[in-house]
Amino acid sequence: MANDRAMLERAEGDLEGHIALIADEFRAGFAAVERIDRPAVTIFGSARVAEGHPVYAQAREAGRRAAEAGFAVVTGGGPGVMEAANRGAREAGGLSVGFNIRLPAEQIPNPYLDIELTFHHFYARKTMLVKAAEGFILFPGGLGTLDELFEALVLVQTGKIVHFPVVLVGSAHWQGLRAWIESRLVAHGLVSSGDLALVSVTDDPALAVDTVLACYERRCAHGPGRPAAAHPRRAKP
Repeated sequence: MANDRAMLERAEGDLEGHIALIADEFRAGFAAVERIDRPAVTIFGSARVAEGHPVYAQAREAGRRAAEAGFAVVTGGGPGVMEAANRGAREAGGLSVGFNIRLPAEQIPNPYLDIELTFHHFYARKTMLVKAAEGFILFPGGLGTLDELFEALVLVQTGKIVHFPVVLVGSAHWQGLRAWIESRLVAHGLVSSGDLALVSVTDDPALAVDTVLACYERRCAHGPGRPAAAHPRRAKP
């Protein structure tokens, strides 16, 4: 953690050492992504949701359905929604992947991972969570989930990634955020109305998975003027 904080400070430090650490982490991440031999969906949500909570059950169902469709399930590797999604994938006989993060309060990898890598740096980890996936499914969560949501939307909006659906599960949780975007950002011209097409909302985890699968199959384009492009990285098994 001290090394990570030092990298984010403006004061000069061990420049070459910091670059080497970052490069090593990206190299390990890219190698882990290469081990994923099928298309994948990344699932996000709160680490604080325990088994028995309705959201845990929904994430577990999403993981199971994705695995049954031949997709790997990628998460942040920790407890809560992450554990539930990985658990559902494992129970369905699918490939379960976790990209964990080292935190001051240690986030222990959940026990349902076939491929697991723990990162020191959020930016390396976040790259792999996008690179590995053909789309995002987000369940209710806190600041980390919101961070991943808006980063994905910016990447899609700016054309850095294409054919990349973003699905929010839990309309009661997400509707306030969507209303705020419409009333404050769209209404004041800070984003275009078409930007709202970048994200869909549902209460059905099965429909969330189907949305990602359908986009993968038809190479859907999100956002105005998004051109057709080559098929995603990995062929479906």
